[in-house]
Amino acid sequence: MIQPQMPESTNWRFEIDVEGLGWLTIDTPNSPVNTLSRLAIEELELLVIRFEELAKSGDLVGVILLSGKDSGFIAGADVSEFDAMSDFSVLPGALQRTHALFSRIEALKVPMVAGIHGFCLGGGLELALACHYRVAVNNDKTRIGFPEVNLGIFPGFGGTGRSIRQAGPVDAMGIMLAGRLLKAGAARGMNLVDKLVRHRDNLRWEARKAVLQKRGSTQAGLLKRVVAMGPLRGYVANKMRAQVAKKARPEHYPAPYALIDLFEEHGNNWQAMSHGEIDRFVPLMGSDTATNLRRVFFASEALKKQGSKGVKFSRVHVIGAGVMGGDIAAWCALRGMSVTLQDLDMARIQPALDRGKKLFKKRLKKKREVDAAMLRLEADPEGKGVSRADVIIEAVVEKLDVKQSIFGELEFKAKPNAILATNTSSIELERIAEKLKQPERLIGLHFFNPVAQLPLVEVIRSSFNADAEIGKGAAFALAIGKSPVVVKSAPGFLVNRVLMPYMLGAVERVERGESKELLDAAAVAFGMPMGPIELMDTVGLDVGKSVATELGHAVPEGSNFDTLVKAGKLGRKTGEGFYKWSEGKAQKGEVPAHADLAALGRDLVKPLVDMTEVVLAEGVVANAGLADIGVIMGTGFAPFLGGPLKARQDGKA
Repeated sequence: MIQPQMPESTNWRFEIDVEGLGWLTIDTPNSPVNTLSRLAIEELELLVIRFEELAKSGDLVGVILLSGKDSGFIAGADVSEFDAMSDFSVLPGALQRTHALFSRIEALKVPMVAGIHGFCLGGGLELALACHYRVAVNNDKTRIGFPEVNLGIFPGFGGTGRSIRQAGPVDAMGIMLAGRLLKAGAARGMNLVDKLVRHRDNLRWEARKAVLQKRGSTQAGLLKRVVAMGPLRGYVANKMRAQVAKKARPEHYPAPYALIDLFEEHGNNWQAMSHGEIDRFVPLMGSDTATNLRRVFFASEALKKQGSKGVKFSRVHVIGAGVMGGDIAAWCALRGMSVTLQDLDMARIQPALDRGKKLFKKRLKKKREVDAAMLRLEADPEGKGVSRADVIIEAVVEKLDVKQSIFGELEFKAKPNAILATNTSSIELERIAEKLKQPERLIGLHFFNPVAQLPLVEVIRSSFNADAEIGKGAAFALAIGKSPVVVKSAPGFLVNRVLMPYMLGAVERVERGESKELLDAAAVAFGMPMGPIELMDTVGLDVGKSVATELGHAVPEGSNFDTLVKAGKLGRKTGEGFYKWSEGKAQKGEVPAHADLAALGRDLVKPLVDMTEVVLAEGVVANAGLADIGVIMGTGFAPFLGGPLKARQDGKA
């Protein structure tokens, strides 16, 4: 067959085979992932015009859209263009043009089928939903969803309406409001995907059949759509607002509330909802929240560049089966590592194995996957796993002599190229490593509690370390799905150094008679995920006192804090600290009235912001961006403010 003349393109390849099938491949140049840049959309627009002509002449039977990247389908719109696109004079026209393009795809007289593997996110999913049929690879690498809310916006290429058309309002709004990414099977269950295949190699064949058989996707049934009809829609919208309010305040994160408003207005008509996106999307894109969340996104992406390339890890040995050590071991096993967990005896190890099983059941769902993870997590009271491990992590009590003794033995038992790492929260690495024959081998890998929820790992660099050890440590953090921030060895490093003045300042106010409930409520009103007193209980009062002492903050003898620690009332883990705890939740009393909670919150976080500036000036972190992202990930500092330094720069902290 003679190939028809097609418009030139840098992002797309197109050819027609002997059956008249058009194979369209997206392959964003100089990028590990595909994105829908403005240029890519303009080029696709010209291609679609040509498809219409070829379909009309009978020279095109259908179009199959695939990705040329191993990483996946399309990761979304090009976030690097968002700052320029937030201009009110540019954005509405660009959105209208993309809406029109996706509507033309939907109106093609021949079928257009999307073949999905890997990431299909944001604008990529919106493009797939504009196609007539979707085939996806059913493996663990496939992830489908709308993460836009994490950038302070919501889908803007017609995806709000099309997802409701396919999945129904409850399911579609649920994934958009949460920014939740679905596995292929879940996406199929929601009707966002029409057909699953086992392997990427099967995509072409299944997509070909879909075109030749002129398959079309079915819409959500009446039972799913009825909740968007009549007065019921307002009731559902209010339920959604109540759910969102548990996690985000409208003044901090306006995007989910704007999306719910859009649903309440147009949720019974998917075309009207898609069209209505533009007016509500435009002000969100240029908001302070979205601007700061983009800054956080780019800072987070930059962390991935810190790890050494080509380093492989398969075996991890953890010494210390307490809360931190046990949870680090379980997390590594969850992420596919073979893990040996060492402590003095099985009585100390078993609770960690039990917690690990709970984590696996929560995250993996299927029994065979849970069983496989449990097989990867092995009790090892005798420390036999040391000699086989690629990474050895010490997570025992914060006592210098104990840590020195452990690493003195490990140095001779470990493989020469194994990472030797301490999870110390406050002790300088030079002090731990000073008696080693090769002190340059020891690095810090400081995880945060709860390990399964907090993404940060501080990769701690001592004066002994070279770039190679630090690069390997960062690569390991990335391999287990964590975000590494490289920090210089100094008392408290980054996060604990800035966190302690904040928490202890709040504790001192409680000691003087102020309401702990009021202080916690004020911090949340400012934008923190929880208040400083609840956080101290969550960290553990014993840990808090130990770190405070290490950093030179004395806990007064006879204070309420000191009395609680001596009584063994250590917070959440013992069921009582500053608060009593039940089923993992602090039991709080009434919050006293206050004229300006947010202002009180700013006053509370001032010590944290002040210390972040000090830490940056001392060179504990390389730059302000790393300081901000580290504090956000390690303390939960309000992401919508862009981090403590950015918040102070903007006059908001």
